[in-house]
Amino acid sequence: MSSQSGGARFQQAAALLPPALRRIVQNLPATVQEEAEELRLRVGRPLAVTLPGGEMPVTGERIVTAEEVLLVLEIASRGSIHTALEQVRHGFLTVAGGHRIGVCGSGVLREGRVQNLKSISSVNIRIAKEVRGAARQVLENLKENGALMSTLILSPPGCGKTTLLRDLVRCISDGEGTEPMRVGLVDERGEIAAMENGLPQMDVGRRTDVLEGCPREEALMMLLRGMNPQVLAVDEITAEADAGALSAAAGCGVILLATTHSTKVTELFDRQSCGRLLERGVFRRAVYITFDRGKRNYIVQRLDEEGKPC
Repeated sequence: MSSQSGGARFQQAAALLPPALRRIVQNLPATVQEEAEELRLRVGRPLAVTLPGGEMPVTGERIVTAEEVLLVLEIASRGSIHTALEQVRHGFLTVAGGHRIGVCGSGVLREGRVQNLKSISSVNIRIAKEVRGAARQVLENLKENGALMSTLILSPPGCGKTTLLRDLVRCISDGEGTEPMRVGLVDERGEIAAMENGLPQMDVGRRTDVLEGCPREEALMMLLRGMNPQVLAVDEITAEADAGALSAAAGCGVILLATTHSTKVTELFDRQSCGRLLERGVFRRAVYITFDRGKRNYIVQRLDEEGKPC
């Protein structure tokens, strides 16, 4: 397992840029590199770095070309740009190190479904980061009588759900602030552990077993049947099938950690994926992540047996 600073991960993400743009961003101040969250390329616009306070153009009047946007995908896919474009029909692809590349352009449809993208107009390199210690702010409040409770992490996109989930997994797996437990981690997009040749590039703890690249429903059941986890962790539950697998795991006495896009628990009752889990009392804690003036705040709320805040 390799743990890198924010600056090192920035440099790793910057290596995905074409040489001329790479040189510019690699010479940015160390404080900018440490804080940077994204590298954004839009055809006909200057390259921008996303910081906690917003986007900052870094190439002056020098604009990004269509050829440079395509070159990012070629570098990321190691020359197999056609394969990369097939992957991004879902809107993104994940590369070594856990960095996620979002892509926009013109959709190529087949039978009403996006099969590919053409005329690529923008690319967003989302820099994978570890924030060791993030879980310390919430971990104690996720317990009841000393026992860890199944927890749902909520926030709008880009507020740090995956980052908090990763550090919770690390703490629980290593016994930092809680009893050490075996964790089964579902990493469908390769963002949480960033596995490379069987080795996590992110610190997810010594007692964590990672299943990467598998659909969440299948991966949850595979881990449950084969690895005897005490805790199961999964990012961004969206489908009803995910909820069914999580419900089955909860019925076996496994503690659950999951994330979803939302700003409050009550609006989740209208979604089949989460509403059923809440109504059955599967989750007994909710963590809300808010973002204010460049700072993330964590709010822990207890949930009753019907999933309602109490």
